[in-house]
Amino acid sequence: MFPICSSPSHGICQSYLRGAWGRHSDEGTAASPVYPIAAGLTSQPPHSAKSYIPLPPPAQTDLPGLPFCCITIPMDIRLKALSVHLLTATGAVLAMLAMLAAVEEKWSLMFVWLVVALFVDGIDGPLARRYDTAANWPTYDGVLMDLIIDYLTYVFIPAFALFKSGMLDGWTGWFAIIVIVFGSVVYFADTRMKTKDKSFAGFPACWNMVVLVMFAVAPSQGVILGFVILLTVAMFLNLKFIHPTRTARWRWVSLPMSLAWVVFAGWAAWMNFATGSWAHWGLVITSLYLTFAGIAQQIVPERAGH
Repeated sequence: MFPICSSPSHGICQSYLRGAWGRHSDEGTAASPVYPIAAGLTSQPPHSAKSYIPLPPPAQTDLPGLPFCCITIPMDIRLKALSVHLLTATGAVLAMLAMLAAVEEKWSLMFVWLVVALFVDGIDGPLARRYDTAANWPTYDGVLMDLIIDYLTYVFIPAFALFKSGMLDGWTGWFAIIVIVFGSVVYFADTRMKTKDKSFAGFPACWNMVVLVMFAVAPSQGVILGFVILLTVAMFLNLKFIHPTRTARWRWVSLPMSLAWVVFAGWAAWMNFATGSWAHWGLVITSLYLTFAGIAQQIVPERAGH
């Protein structure tokens, strides 16, 4: 069990929710008391000190009538929140496995690991929101962890594969990897990345998906270079790209399309991108939807009441 605010809308409670928490221990003694989040209250609450995490003293306030708002939260919800963080962290292992396969130019195996990483990335977000990891295990920053892993699996490793595979020769390969890694890291740091409806503002640097489709379809060098340039520019344009799970509009289509893309991608990689595979057509159709659905939503206004 650990303390948290029962009145999270209150400014003081919010400051504690966002602040650093102490470590759960048996040291909740007079030397390291648990301070109720209320002005002038410094005595411990009438519960076992072992059920609380030591917190810093409350900030001075001119609200002497602030009610006691320190309650306990069961340990099991904390463990569930921690398990979500650890699930996210497995993406780093998958990234390493993908990179090792890429160094050995085992492209199919590399993409298998990247597809698994994409699946993990797709489920850890909803789980993090369900178990409120930011409040229930704030020691680890899940957003930062996710961004680090996403840059490896979405950008860095796919760009390396595009360069080393020989799909782009000479200066075109160098140009592609430079604009991909440079443009993507700038995009990842953009605080305007998300729109009000939880979609992406600009192409969300999903180069893992782009490069996988390129391996499956095997277009000409000019086509590949053209897509790299267009999508890099699209990262910084006022174009909407849907989030498969968080964009509410058309979710009944977007979610099945996203799941179908993962299935097609996994099958194509598992079959070593065999020519004529039905998975290739599936990848093209689902990729077109995921690319243009958000732009279509910008063009077609949502009906009132929806």
